[in-house]
Amino acid sequence: MLDVAVARARILEKLSPCGLETVSVAHACGRVVAAPVVARLSNPPVSVSSMDGYAVRIDDVQEGATLDIIGEAPAGHPSSLTVKKGQCIRLFTGSQIPAGADTVLIQENMRRDGNAVTLLSGGKAGQFIRKQGQDFQKGETLLPAGKVLTARDIGLAAAAGHVWLTVSRRPRVGILATGDEIVLPGDPAQPDSIVNSGAFMVTAFLRSIGAEAVLLPVARDNVESLSAAITQADHLDLLVTIGGASVGTYDLVREAFKPHGLNLDFWKIAMRPGRPLMSGQLGKTPMIGLPGNPVAAMVCSVVFVAAAVRTLMGLPQAAELETETAILGADLKENDQRQDFLRSTLRSQPDGQPPIATPFASQDSAQMNILAQSDALIIRAPHAPPQKAGTLCRILRLP
Repeated sequence: MLDVAVARARILEKLSPCGLETVSVAHACGRVVAAPVVARLSNPPVSVSSMDGYAVRIDDVQEGATLDIIGEAPAGHPSSLTVKKGQCIRLFTGSQIPAGADTVLIQENMRRDGNAVTLLSGGKAGQFIRKQGQDFQKGETLLPAGKVLTARDIGLAAAAGHVWLTVSRRPRVGILATGDEIVLPGDPAQPDSIVNSGAFMVTAFLRSIGAEAVLLPVARDNVESLSAAITQADHLDLLVTIGGASVGTYDLVREAFKPHGLNLDFWKIAMRPGRPLMSGQLGKTPMIGLPGNPVAAMVCSVVFVAAAVRTLMGLPQAAELETETAILGADLKENDQRQDFLRSTLRSQPDGQPPIATPFASQDSAQMNILAQSDALIIRAPHAPPQKAGTLCRILRLP
């Protein structure tokens, strides 16, 4: 059985990014930007007022002074006039600062009488003016290549004048559940039928991290049905199967796929849950075979498939998992030869102390309710000795 880190490395080393595409900035959220985003214009493009008020010369600003109003300049309608001694121009938030003015006095500090205003208080040079380029300048690099774009990044790119962005293409991932016992939610079922929860869960998870995930029709436990399913793999960047990868009489994925070009790398890892994990190539399409138990399928998706999807998106991934420190909330027995991933709750602590991770008493890989209540996975090394509550442990947070 392969070590988990070795298995991750062997999966990732065979993958390369899917390529690039251009999308509108309105549809780029969550995508990986492929090139640095450089400002096409400055923000603000001109100096503007941050308040409703009057554009004046600082030399004219003294309490009790009276200034003539020579015009007004609503936002989007700049004035062509120049403010001279004893003059001012009415402004509004976002109005362009007219020539000759070097400060803005807010309307609350002015008393208007017809076409003149009297200053009720003084002011400072440059106050209430957002200077041209105060936020960013034309030509400035705003976002680095390889960043997953957030809603805030979209706003920044739009403010910088971008209509289109070059991003990594979303990997097309097919999720294929196998088994005669599998039914869809709401379908007529036999007493021993199992709802296809694992495939729905994995599909939702992969979509949440940026994949174009497609839930394929269930393949039955016969070579003909499995072979027919392969015809849908040609257009995929990754095929993920669920079930059929173990050593039982009806675990037929390997047998059915071999005549269609399956090049198997490995099919067993030292991990619990998730020992019957399969990896290889189906023709030109990378393939990962997940265990049939839904909890094991989800844990393996978090540990292996997510890294594969992010690699296909052009994001660097390490063979080692990105874990963090926690405090164990219950005693644990000695571990065997497999690396354990224990479903656990997390309880935060004050003063920046590590959270407390408490494993559930039952770790059965078919218990979906416990998985739904879990916040993280406690990771235990093979042959780990008994461990007492209150000691440090390593966790992998669940998405």
